[in-house]
Order: sequence, then structure tokens, then C-alpha cells
Amino acid sequence: MNLIQIRLRKHLSILVFLLALSFPGLGWQQASAQGLTLNQKDDGYRGIWYSNQPSNDEYVYKYSGGLGTYPANHYPFSIHVPSEQKTFFCYGGADKEGKTLLHMVSYFDHKTGMVPLPTIVLDKETNNAHDNPVMNIDDQGYIWIFSTAHGTNTPAYIHKSKKPYDIAEFEQVFANKLVKDQTVPMDNFSYLQTWFQPNNGFINLFTHYERKVIPGQPSKPRRTIGYMTSPDGVQYSEWKDLAAIQEGHYQTSGQIGEVLGTSFNFHPYKENENGLNYRTNLYYIQTKDFGKTWQNANAVDLTLPLTTVENPALIKDYQAMGLNVYINDLTYDALGNPVILFVTSKGYEAGPEMGPREWHTARFTGKDWEILPITQSDNNYDMGSLYIDSKKEWIVIGPTKTGPQPFNTGGEMVLWKSSDQGKSWKAKVLTDNSTYNHSYARRPVGVQEDFYAFWADGHGREPSVSRLYFSDKKGKVYQLPLSMDAEFAKPLRVKVLNK
Repeated sequence: MNLIQIRLRKHLSILVFLLALSFPGLGWQQASAQGLTLNQKDDGYRGIWYSNQPSNDEYVYKYSGGLGTYPANHYPFSIHVPSEQKTFFCYGGADKEGKTLLHMVSYFDHKTGMVPLPTIVLDKETNNAHDNPVMNIDDQGYIWIFSTAHGTNTPAYIHKSKKPYDIAEFEQVFANKLVKDQTVPMDNFSYLQTWFQPNNGFINLFTHYERKVIPGQPSKPRRTIGYMTSPDGVQYSEWKDLAAIQEGHYQTSGQIGEVLGTSFNFHPYKENENGLNYRTNLYYIQTKDFGKTWQNANAVDLTLPLTTVENPALIKDYQAMGLNVYINDLTYDALGNPVILFVTSKGYEAGPEMGPREWHTARFTGKDWEILPITQSDNNYDMGSLYIDSKKEWIVIGPTKTGPQPFNTGGEMVLWKSSDQGKSWKAKVLTDNSTYNHSYARRPVGVQEDFYAFWADGHGREPSVSRLYFSDKKGKVYQLPLSMDAEFAKPLRVKVLNK
């Protein structure tokens, strides 16, 4: 389906939606759902290219590149299903002109080593990678696609596969939430992280936006982080806030069993500036009872939302050190203790002046937090993922080697390995001599070693094509095919010249 066809179908869906509002008894709602859902096969794998905040210098933007698996606050992009021997994945795709964000779904077949033609679920009618999708799979095998918004200017959507473990057709889900005991449509949420617990249902972490009035100052936008629960993915609880400190937060979450934790920073008030550019501090909270109660890592009960900078969830005061904090990942060790992967820097701008960008792990020992360095990279948005297996081996995959566009987002992918809980690391280069920077390596839920990390590439300073990649646990890298002339194809092995 070309861009013109997609646009025509989308505009038709808007007309049908308006009819649904005007004539609810005539069955227009079902037609509207069909109109909003594309269910078209694409002829290859292309990611979205995106840029944010022009910088008027040689680096061009605060961050930019191939961001089909962006941001760190969206999760998951991929899920391994052992019974199907497949890893299902979604990503922010693009039409061939790179003008619109397409929400794409596919899978890697571990039996055959092949991928099918990807499915276009939705044209998001934007080129903003903040609107990238995330996915979940329930205990019946149905695939859920959550199409996020970025603030309140665009809608959010939810789709569900018509058949278990099948990417051929999706139908739109018209979800509801409670607001003061009233059921209302839920059509806007940002930065979604979706988790499923077989005995409970969905618990989704997200961000909502509002204006914060400060006496004597212009009102400020605030990114308030919260959560919601649902037994069926359709009817959701009231939105409950986790933290609302100054200008807000970015959060990154993880789950082990029925323990769900989230790590976040905060955005300080800045006169005539955007506080998110000064994000700082490191916090952690968790729930063991599906959001009924929340504690810090020392099991101290918390009263939510947190509203003060100094509070029992604080791990380290980086604001006092004058450092920004960019949280990449959160997972758990063999004892069930949280481990956070994050980057610190001296400021938000691209370039060497705000370096070094220090990669760290923060591990809860059972009593306190141990923070240790891993390596350095050259951009604040050099995002990677953290893996901890049952043998206590730690692995980090991220773009920590300088790439073809230095000091821009991403670089060359590197696999770092530690056998002593992050005290020392050994590196293995996964990509080199690349045309574009690689970034946002994402860990699948239930990760299997043949499809271990999933990411995209793209030019760091100007719009470009963006390719999709995955690696196995040994460090072999494969590119998903840009174009396909058959229903299935094998990914192309990417050779590393300078190991």
C-alpha cells in the first residue's frame, strides 16, 4: 500500500468515525474500527528516521537518527514465545519516502531462521518517533499493540490480533478507563510500558501531561508518571500517579514474577528553559501486589505520588553533582534484586563539551545500592539494554564505540560482559565500518539467545533510510531485509571486519 492509498483510507476512517458519533445505533463504530486498521503487508523492513531540537551547530540536533526502537521509556518492542519458537516484535516503521510513521509487527521464526513480510497495523499520521508502538501478549496468545501518543496533540490506539500468535489481522480495541467512578474512553497515553501477569492481567506504566501553575511564573508542562491496571486489556482502572516532582519524570520499568519496579529521574524547574533538558537524580520504587501498594527497594512503604526531590525512593542525588541522568534499562538479578543501567553527563547538548557520557549500573545488594562504571560513549541518547541470566552473567549491548557520525545519537554496537556483578567488563564489537550510527538496542521479554537484541540505524545528522537489525547472544548481527520478493526471507548476516 503506497502513501496516497494509506492517506485516503485514513481520511475515510475519520469520516466513518464522525458518523459513529452522530449515529451510534447504526453500527458505525465497528466500521470505524475497520477503517482505522490497515492490516496490510509491507514489502520490507524500514525504520523511522526522527530528529529532536535543532542545535544550530555541526551536530545539527540534540538527538536524531534511525529511531524505530526508541525511546527507552517504551517497552517492550519484542517478546519471545517458547511454545511457538518465535520472537514477535514491533517497531516504528516508515513508508518508502520516510514521511509517515507506520506501526509494524512481525516475528523471527527460530525454527527456520526466517522472517515474514511485516504487517502495517496503523499509519500514525506523524513522523514523530515518540509515537512508536509497544506490544504485549496475553495468556491466550493474543498480540496487543499499544500505539502511543506524545502528549495530548495526537491520539493513542490499541489493537489486538484476531487470532492467537498471528500477525495477519488486528482489530482496534476501544478501551475505557475510570474517572471519578465514571467510565470514559481511553484514547491518549504517552511513554507506555506494558506488562502482563497471568493471575492479574495488564499493568501499564505511562506518562500523562498537564500544566503546572507556579506562583509568579508562566505555567509549566509536567510529565506525570503513573500506572493503570486491567483484567482484560479493555476496561482500565483509574489512572494513579507515581510521582509528580517539579516538571515531571521519565521512567523505565522491569518485572520479575509479580514484582514490578520502575526507575525514574526528575525534571527540575528552570526559568525560561525546559526542565527535561536538565533531568537528574535516580529513583526506584516497586509493587508486589499489582499496584495496590508500593515500596522502595528496602521494602519501606511509600505514599504516592511522590512530590518532593528528597524522598525514600532516591538512590543517588546527581543534581548536587551537576549531572544529567538518562535511564536505559531495568532488570533483576538471580536473587530478584533490581539492577539499573543508566548514563550520566554534564548537559543536554550534543558534542564533546558535555562529556564524558558515563555508563553505570546501580545494583541493590539487599541492603543498599552499589553504583559502578562500565564505559563511556559520546552522546546522551546512546541507549542500550542490560541482561542478567541464571548463571549471574551480566551483559550490556549498546552503541558505546564511536560511529560514523561522532557525537550524534548512537555509534557502533558493542557487547559488554561481566562475571562479577559489574565490577569489571570485557568488550566485543558487534558492528564496525558502518554507514550510519546504530542505537536503541532493545532486550526482548523472555529473551532467547538467537534473537537477543533488536535495534535500528540511521544517519546522525540528516534524514536517511533506517535499517532494522538483531543480534544473537554470541554477537552475530543480522539485518532485516529492506525489500522482499517472497513471503519469507532470511535476514542478512552483517560481517565485522575489525574485531
